[in-house]
Amino acid sequence: MEHIGTFGASSYTIRDLQLFRDAGDESSAAALASCAIVRVAPGKQVEDTFRARLYIVLRGALEVAADTGAGLADHSVSKILPGESVGEQSVLDETTNLSAITALEESDLLVIEADLVWQLIDQSNGLARNLLRLLSFRIRAANAMLRRRQKLGEFYRQLSMNDGLTGLYNRAWLNDMLPKMVATAQRAGTPLSLVMIDLDHFKKFNDSHGHLAGDDALCAAANVVGAALRPSDFAVRYGGEEMMVILPDTTETLATMVAERLCQRMREAVIFDDMRLPLPHITGSFGVACLSAGLDDIGLIAQADAALYRAKEGGRDRVAS
Repeated sequence: MEHIGTFGASSYTIRDLQLFRDAGDESSAAALASCAIVRVAPGKQVEDTFRARLYIVLRGALEVAADTGAGLADHSVSKILPGESVGEQSVLDETTNLSAITALEESDLLVIEADLVWQLIDQSNGLARNLLRLLSFRIRAANAMLRRRQKLGEFYRQLSMNDGLTGLYNRAWLNDMLPKMVATAQRAGTPLSLVMIDLDHFKKFNDSHGHLAGDDALCAAANVVGAALRPSDFAVRYGGEEMMVILPDTTETLATMVAERLCQRMREAVIFDDMRLPLPHITGSFGVACLSAGLDDIGLIAQADAALYRAKEGGRDRVAS
C-alpha cells in the first residue's frame, strides 16, 4: 500500500462516507482529518489486515473474502464500493481483520484506527446507529445466504443419493438408510422385507442390441419397479443390472406377492417404442428375504442374494425366497 496523504488534505468530505451520513459533524470531520489515505494497486491485498482497523473506500472497489477465522472459508466474496466500509467487526470485537481484502481496481482507502472509531462512536449517537444498521443488514444478508446454501446443499445431497440413469436410489442411499430401517424394525418388532432383482441375461441383451439399448432396458425395468410400489416402499439400483426393493411393514408372504407382480410386469415391459425395431422383452430373477431376530442389514441382503441365486438356478424369470 502507498500512503498518499490524509483525509483533511484531500478533496473528500465526511458526506462521502456512508457511516457518517446524517451523523457527521465538525468534530467528527476534525477527528478524521489526520487519518491516512492509502492507495492499493489492482489485484493487491491490503497488507496490514492483521490490525483492527476500519477501511472506507474513497475510490475504486475492494473484494473481501469470507472470514477464515469464523469458519466460513467457502470461496464467497463481498464487493465493497466507494463510501462503503470493511473492518467494522474487527474493531468491535478487537480482533484482527482476518478476511483477505483485495483491490479489484486501483483504490484509495481511508484508514481509521480502532481507538478513533470508538472515540467517534462515543461522540456520535448517529454514527452508532449507522453502524448498527450496517451490521444488521450484513447479518440478514449472511443469514439469507446461509439459507440458500442449506437448500442448495440439500438439493445436491438428494441428487447424490439417486442413480443418474434410472432415477432410483443408489448404493450411497442404501448404505445410509437400510441400517436405520433395520434398527427401527427390530426395535418396533415390525416386519421388513427385501427383494433382490437381477435382469436375466443382460450381458447378452447388451451384446445383441448395444449399450444404449441396454440403458433403455434398465430404465424400463426401473419404471416397472417404481410404478408398482407403495409410497412407503423404496427402490434402489444396487449395481449394474441389479436392483433392490425395500418393503417396510411387509411380511415375507406379502413381499413374495409383490415380487411375483413385478416379475409379471417385467415380462410385459416394452423397451423400444419404435415399432420398426424388434421388441425384445426383459425378464428378471427375484430373491425375497424377510428380517428375522438378530439379523442386521448385511445379513438381510445376504439372505435376499441367496434367494436370488436360487431363482437363477431354477431357470430365471421367477421368484424364490
